[in-house]
Amino acid sequence: MTLTQTDLNQIEKIVEETIGEKTKNLPTKDEFFTKMDEVVGELKTAREEQTIITHKLSDHEDRITVLEDNGPAAKTA
Repeated sequence: MTLTQTDLNQIEKIVEETIGEKTKNLPTKDEFFTKMDEVVGELKTAREEQTIITHKLSDHEDRITVLEDNGPAAKTA
């Protein structure tokens, strides 16, 4: 038994309907890339903030160490 053109058309219609139903909730290409640009921008900002915070923390730790080494408690020990 061979498939006729009508059979092939019906198969194509069923496949298109199934794929359309499965992908209807997916974003368009433009929506996807717009959202990804937003997410990447937020990630870049977070990484920059992380670098600044790490530097400030290191500076504070250095200052605390100096104060502990030179403070009144260090002189009595």
